[in-house]
Amino acid sequence: MRLWWFVCPEIVFGEDALDHLEQIKGQKAFIVTDKTIRGLGIVDTVVDKLMKAGMKVQVFDGVEREPSVENVQNGARTLGEFAPDWIIGLGGGSCIDAAKAMWVLYENPRLRVEEITPMTKLTLRQRAKLVAIPTTSGTGSEVTWAAVITDPKEHRKMELPSKELVADIAILDPALPTKMPPGLTADTGMDALAHAVEAFTSPWATDFTDALALRAIKIVFENLPKACSNGGGSQVRERMHNAATMAGLAFSNSQLGVAHAMAHSLGGVLKLPHGKTVGLVLPYVIRFSRKEAAKRYTDILWSLGISVGPGEDSAEVLASSVERLMKRIGEALSLKEAGVERESFMDALNLLVERACESTLPALSPRVPSESELRKLFEYAYEGRPVDF
Repeated sequence: MRLWWFVCPEIVFGEDALDHLEQIKGQKAFIVTDKTIRGLGIVDTVVDKLMKAGMKVQVFDGVEREPSVENVQNGARTLGEFAPDWIIGLGGGSCIDAAKAMWVLYENPRLRVEEITPMTKLTLRQRAKLVAIPTTSGTGSEVTWAAVITDPKEHRKMELPSKELVADIAILDPALPTKMPPGLTADTGMDALAHAVEAFTSPWATDFTDALALRAIKIVFENLPKACSNGGGSQVRERMHNAATMAGLAFSNSQLGVAHAMAHSLGGVLKLPHGKTVGLVLPYVIRFSRKEAAKRYTDILWSLGISVGPGEDSAEVLASSVERLMKRIGEALSLKEAGVERESFMDALNLLVERACESTLPALSPRVPSESELRKLFEYAYEGRPVDF
């Protein structure tokens, strides 16, 4: 018998969820965000609500698109000088991940970012607690117990997990993602879908994660095209926002797999946006595990109301369904179609494979790829070839 657990922060969701900030008790709040979020006026709204709670507020808006170790260290120094008792991660996954890593360094000034592991005792919450407020609907970082930080010198995205990293409060206000343009809506929505599919097919999946993953998949299929075309209004955005968090809870309490290992590699080496790449490689990974995950793929299709007839390949049916969704929202189906030059791809291929092999995620997939199989997956994803091995 296996002992397991389910880690989840307090979640505040629904219309005007941001108002919950006015009820938080504390002296100082430090907001970690980026200049885009600040330019949209969202930071001002959050600052106003925190000040109504009686807190002094300082804003760090220097988070990079792919936060680096140096970026985190710089933010942590400012954080330490202000000495807050609340840290607010506000923005997409990059801002929330950066806030988590800065939080660790604030509580443990002698620790290095790369030392964040499940085995390291971080002793968080001695100085501050964390609130995570997503403005995009995809990463799930607001409820996960991991952060992804880039080491630009090594062209590596570091996967930094610790159960202590889960936020104290996650606030899902459906008004925030309405400011996302269609392209970002599509990218983040595919990230949420990949989270849910990989969580459901993980060897560590449980009844609890299965329920969240299946529901998230259904919501994404039904609502993402409407969200990208601004159809369906605020209700569609709210459902996508909820689905992203549900998928985050699912994978955080089960695991991810090959698709995310490949996407992290593509992001670290070729600087490609995570949501775009993880969605792009998802159909290839689904076909790669056609035998090992056949029953799970059938269950996903059943939840979507798609039947699999006798002799039909559930992996092919699911992968094709994902591809049709991607076409509807304008996502590229291959790296070549996404604009990656062949010469650049071939020059980077060895390092792409090396970085994906270094990740722990492929070992937690339904089918564990060898190094040569990972190379072929990258090559097939570049050319747009259906996986046949």
